[in-house]
Amino acid sequence: MTPASFSSAVVLPGPLPRPPAGGHRVDLSRGERIGRVSSEWFSRPADERYLSLTDLHRSVKSRADRSRARTFESREVRVEASRDSAERLALVLPGVHEPVAPTHWSFGQLASLVGAPAGYLRGLPAPIAGINLQYGLNHHRSEMVKTYTTEDGRTELRAVTGPDYGRIHDHELVEAVMRIAGNGTGDTRWKVPGVLDWATMVHNPQVDITKDTTTLYASDRDVFVFLCDDANPIEAGRLPDGSPDLYFRGFYCWNSEVGARSLGIASFYLRAVCANRNLWGVEQFEELTIRHSKYAASRFAQEAAPALESFANSSASAFVSGVQAARRQVVARTEEERSEFLRKRGFSKGDTGKIIEAVLVEEGRPPESVFDFVQGITAFARAEPRQDARLDLELKAKRLMDQVA
Repeated sequence: MTPASFSSAVVLPGPLPRPPAGGHRVDLSRGERIGRVSSEWFSRPADERYLSLTDLHRSVKSRADRSRARTFESREVRVEASRDSAERLALVLPGVHEPVAPTHWSFGQLASLVGAPAGYLRGLPAPIAGINLQYGLNHHRSEMVKTYTTEDGRTELRAVTGPDYGRIHDHELVEAVMRIAGNGTGDTRWKVPGVLDWATMVHNPQVDITKDTTTLYASDRDVFVFLCDDANPIEAGRLPDGSPDLYFRGFYCWNSEVGARSLGIASFYLRAVCANRNLWGVEQFEELTIRHSKYAASRFAQEAAPALESFANSSASAFVSGVQAARRQVVARTEEERSEFLRKRGFSKGDTGKIIEAVLVEEGRPPESVFDFVQGITAFARAEPRQDARLDLELKAKRLMDQVA
C-alpha cells in the first residue's frame, strides 16, 4: 500500500484568530501531502464533474443499462473502412445489425489486443488501418474477444478485452459509496470536502458544491469519487503550542468498466483539503486495488465494498491511541541516542542529520519520541525529489508508527 508523492513542508505561522464556526485550525507541517485527487480535479472538464452522487449514479447507470457485452471469436469481427472518408472506420460484430464505431479508447484496446501500434494505425488512412486490423483479428492468438457496446441510436464500441475480463460496472462502485454516504452532499457525515484558507490555516467544511469544488467525477471510461468527514474532526493530541492536533477521515475510490484502470479504494486520515484539492497532513494511508480479472466481481463483493463500509463505520480510537502511544514512547534523549536510533533503522549518517534537523525546524526541539522521529522522517521525505527514495522513506515511517500503534 503506497502513498502518493509529497511536497515541501508547510509550517504554521504565529498566533492566529479564532477559527470560524464549523472550521478548525490545522498544522500542515505534519503528515504527508497526496496529490491524486488534485490530479483528477485539474484534468476533468465540466461535463465530467457532478454535484451529487445521485447525479453521478444516474449517469453511469444509464450508460451501463444501454450497454451490452458479447464474447465471440475474433475472426468473426469484420473491419469496414470508408473509401470516401479517410478517417471513418467501423466494425461489424456478430449479432449487431449495424456497423459499430470504436471510441478512441476502444480502438487503442483493439490495436493492442492484436499486437498493432495504435498510434501508428491512427495516422494511416482508414482503408489501410482496416487491412492491418483485419489481419490481426484473423490471426489473433487467443482467438476469443469480449466487446462492450452502447446501443442507443448510434451504436458505439466502448471496450475490447480478452474473454476473461471481469467487468465491475462503475455504477456498482457508486452504489457502494452511496450506501454509506447518501447523496455525498451532507445528508450523512460523508461529503464533498470543504476548503483550507491558507491565510488563517483553517479548514472550513461548509463550502458550496459547484463544478469548481466538486470531487465527484465520471468520463466515458472511468469514475472517481473523493469524500471526507471534515465536519467532525478528531483530536489526536496536542501541538507544541497547546492547541489540538485535529484530523478527519477521508477516502477516495476509482474504477473503469471499460478497462482503463483497476478498481481501487484508498482510506486515510488527513488535516485539510485546499482549493485545488490537494490532501494535506495525511496519516495512515491504506490502499486496496482489484484488477478486472476473471473473479473481479466476487472480490469486489467480498473485499472492497465491505472494506469501505468498515472504514466508514469504524471508530477512530485505534488511530488516536496509536498517535498518543507514539508521542508517549520516548526512545532517545541524547544526540548519540538519536543518531543510533535512526542508524539502526537503515538511515545513513547524512540522512540521520537531516531528519533530526527537520524536527528541530518544525518542533523547535530535537526528536525524543517515536512520533517525533516519524514526523521528521515524513518531513525529510517531502523534500526528496526521487519518487522511489521518497516512497522508501514513507514506508519506513509507517513501519515505525505501526510498531507502537
